[in-house]
Amino acid sequence: MASAEIYNKALDLLSRREHSRKELYLKLISRFESKEDINLILNKLEKNKLLSDSRFTEEYVQARRRKGFGPIKISAELEKRGISDSLISAQINIYEDWDDLAQSTFQKRFPEGISKDFKELQKQKNFLSNKGFTFYQIESVLD
Repeated sequence: MASAEIYNKALDLLSRREHSRKELYLKLISRFESKEDINLILNKLEKNKLLSDSRFTEEYVQARRRKGFGPIKISAELEKRGISDSLISAQINIYEDWDDLAQSTFQKRFPEGISKDFKELQKQKNFLSNKGFTFYQIESVLD
């Protein structure tokens, strides 16, 4: 009976959005005690292609890019969610327009352009850095 409850809760969570295996495990472990049952259910969901770290990673990268986040921040967030480095690299490297994304993110936040004032320029650099862009991507915007 408990495994049916776990399975139904997992399906309920997956029906709302994609989850990584780790995310789903953590959500289920907070509600149910049986780690073995949870792992069996997660294996079954993966086998039936209802749970996929690859699909989760693809959707997550696209969603975060739409919000103007760079590859460093997205990679860190995915790592926290239990995604392997190889899967993260594969999804991040699909996109070759990170410089363009940094530029459009910058223009959206600073429509007046690059500041001549040193303090303000540092704020602009910090903004892009906090968004997760690399040093080179930031320099490509501010050169």
